[in-house]
Amino acid sequence: MLQRILHNFATRLLSALLSFGVVWLTARYLGATGRGQVSLFVTDCAALLLFIGLLGGSSLIYLAPRRNVWHLLLPAYGWALLVCAGGTAAVGLLRSVPVPYLLHLWALSLLQAFLSVNTLLLLGRRREQAYNLLSILQVLLLAAALLIAFTLFRQRTLQVYFQVAYLAYGLPLLLSFGWLLRLPGAPMGEAPLRGTMRELARHSREAHLSNILAFINYRLSYYFVAHFASAQAVGVLSVGVALAEAIWMIPRSTALVQYVELVQAEDKPAQVQQALRITRLTLLLTTVAIVILCALPPALLSLVFGHEFDSARPIILLLAPGVVAIALSQICSTYFAAVARYRFNNAATLLGVVVTLIGCVTVVPIWGIKGAALLMSVSYSCSALYLVRAFFRATGIRLRDLLPVRADAIYAWQLLRPAQSTPATVEKAT
Repeated sequence: MLQRILHNFATRLLSALLSFGVVWLTARYLGATGRGQVSLFVTDCAALLLFIGLLGGSSLIYLAPRRNVWHLLLPAYGWALLVCAGGTAAVGLLRSVPVPYLLHLWALSLLQAFLSVNTLLLLGRRREQAYNLLSILQVLLLAAALLIAFTLFRQRTLQVYFQVAYLAYGLPLLLSFGWLLRLPGAPMGEAPLRGTMRELARHSREAHLSNILAFINYRLSYYFVAHFASAQAVGVLSVGVALAEAIWMIPRSTALVQYVELVQAEDKPAQVQQALRITRLTLLLTTVAIVILCALPPALLSLVFGHEFDSARPIILLLAPGVVAIALSQICSTYFAAVARYRFNNAATLLGVVVTLIGCVTVVPIWGIKGAALLMSVSYSCSALYLVRAFFRATGIRLRDLLPVRADAIYAWQLLRPAQSTPATVEKAT
């Protein structure tokens, strides 16, 4: 499993670097205001994708090994069409945005939704290489095309971002169908389509509610900052958030593989105990990474992104405790999702939503982006504390079981060098 986690981590690392490239390009060439506009658009798309997950999302991974993938794909696509149309109309009613913005929001969110459904089905069938390749390709195309447009053609407007995004999501979507068609099992095969739709909806509603609530914790403050401050302030906040949240590629890489393994494991408690060593290493690496990020001087941020972004460092410092807390809570939420005990994840994120809503009304109007960053960190920490407590009670794991020990590093090193390790040495390290 460690080898698969490392491959997944390498994919997420490359994807994070490319995403950082997108953040840098939009910040450098569009300025803080342009970066803020891009952030609000991406947030709008993410909100629509969350509601699309009510008939898909991570439950596609759960059901893909058990059902015909084409029976899962059809209802997921139909629901995506409805949500993108309704969600775009809602954005038009709630916010003062031009009609071209709404058209781009509908089309691009739909492309992302279809691509997400396809890649999750591939992941559920353990086609992790295809999943990783498609994940990298979309960010690579976005970053490369933006670089060419901004530097060679000197087209530096928000409209260019929209045009490039169609290529970045459209091409991987076409490629994903090639892998789906090669999966075993005839399309529209033996399982009743209606029954599969009901099962997908049931699992999706239970599993995805926590994701919707988590989105409120992560991004609701963007809209309040835009309302009480400006798009420029959102741009500065988004750069700080993007840098801090990039650290999450570490726990997300391990959590994704652990979720797939735990879903398909017959003995759930044994699988949890087996994954403890990876969990400890994940927490250690996350903490080290956030410490390094916090050590970056403001002058470096100004040099990289432009003089408007030197104020992003306080944002990173305020977010740091929450980033570590989320890394720990993701491990716990993966367990509860895999054993279909979604109420714990929902309760944890609901607690964070309450904190976020109170803070957005009371803190953000007074302290601006610093208040928003502090609010995020407090919200993440409250959710994590609840979820970790529930995880300990459910599994019997104690806090000291999550503290890294020397044997963890030895074990990881031996697995990374299989040709020079023997079963005896690996057993000794355990």
